[in-house]
Amino acid sequence: MVKKGEIGDKSEKKKSRWGWIFGAILVVLLATAVASSINTNKISLSNHQHNQACNCADSRKYTGIVEDCCCDYETVDGLNEEVLNPLLQELVTTPFFRYFKVKLWCDCPFWPDDGMCRLRDCSVCECEENEFPEIFKKPGRISSQDLVCQEGKPQATVDRTLDRRAFRGWVEIDNPWTSDDETDNAEMTYVNLQLNPERYTGYTGPSARRIWDAIYTENCPRYPSGEFCKEKKVLYKLISGLHSSISIHIAADYLLDEAANVWGQNLQLMYDRVLQYPDRVRNLYFTYLFVLRAVTKAADYLEQAEYDTGNPTEDLKTKSLMKQLLYNPKLQAACPIPFDEAKLWQGQSGPELRQQIQKQFRNISALMDCVGCEKCRLWGKLQVLGLGTALKILFSVDGQDHVDQHLQLQRNEVIALGNLLNRLSESVKLVRQMGPSAEKIMEGQVFAHADHTSTWRRIWTSLSKLR
Repeated sequence: MVKKGEIGDKSEKKKSRWGWIFGAILVVLLATAVASSINTNKISLSNHQHNQACNCADSRKYTGIVEDCCCDYETVDGLNEEVLNPLLQELVTTPFFRYFKVKLWCDCPFWPDDGMCRLRDCSVCECEENEFPEIFKKPGRISSQDLVCQEGKPQATVDRTLDRRAFRGWVEIDNPWTSDDETDNAEMTYVNLQLNPERYTGYTGPSARRIWDAIYTENCPRYPSGEFCKEKKVLYKLISGLHSSISIHIAADYLLDEAANVWGQNLQLMYDRVLQYPDRVRNLYFTYLFVLRAVTKAADYLEQAEYDTGNPTEDLKTKSLMKQLLYNPKLQAACPIPFDEAKLWQGQSGPELRQQIQKQFRNISALMDCVGCEKCRLWGKLQVLGLGTALKILFSVDGQDHVDQHLQLQRNEVIALGNLLNRLSESVKLVRQMGPSAEKIMEGQVFAHADHTSTWRRIWTSLSKLR
């Protein structure tokens, strides 16, 4: 028979044991919360103070030839860091490349407008009439009727060269690859790109997702490998590479603390959106080389172009920087043809396929009018026009007459092309600089999670023995 006192002792021991169990659980929960908080702070608050000189080149996973291009990753990284990025960073600050003409207020042609983003960083600061160069207001001197075509070109082939007579004045003529009416100056406004940098704006959610869903599913689907012809593959990779670049710039210039207006790098966002998907990084390099090829192919034209803004000193500087970019001996020796456009549009279906892809890219261009954030719309329009200009330079075959035209560009197309190349160059540089740090942090987070799981298992095993 169990005595009453013994029952009380057992009850007290049981209470004490469960009290110890709950205490142990509470300690583990607190420790886990503190560890998670430390990891989160390391990720979300990491900024430009990390060691920029350590690029951890030996641990980089991207080596060999960039797929469908004519240069390898190591060469691209070296040229970009040593030659291209410094030149481009300086070029885009000149008056000629600083002011972009854009139609910011326009109706979405595909679905009802969701209204403008209400965040402070979504808005765009437009130029006053007296701010941008007076010469930009003057219409082009050459109309589309003045363009002379070259006869005798094989059907649907792409010429690697351009007419050496090159620049004959800026024109007002629509780009066949984009949807905006570039001649409608009444609805266009000039924007100072230096005052409206591409960065985080808070534009997320269903509206932003709908844009990218429409781009990929309706205009740029990722076909099964067996159905993915070269030309459609190029279009997909161009859009994917541009998407990666945009995500990288959002992560690199991120609003970490809105109340204190603190900006910096969000390494976790960069990893989540780009780095954990190697094909997105590869497509970024592909898009960079594609646009670089367009610029080098149009070298004669761009060398002779007029970069007049009414500031002779700055205009001479712009022309000098452009020549350094176009004829850099290191670039010409290491990567003379970044992308070979002549391999595309072969066979009888070439012209039809080109028209189909051109229509798809025009739809993508039109979708930029549906972007609900004004600053995102600005940079979306600029970069899509830059990509459309690269397509125009590389694939300037007329789909109906099967002839190549003399290259003629709008001033705005060259501005967009130069700024796009700089954005892509900066993204490649950021991947090299931020990538190793982001991946180390994410690996640490995985290990921390494994340690927490292991700790819980050990505690639970110990508690089970006390029962």
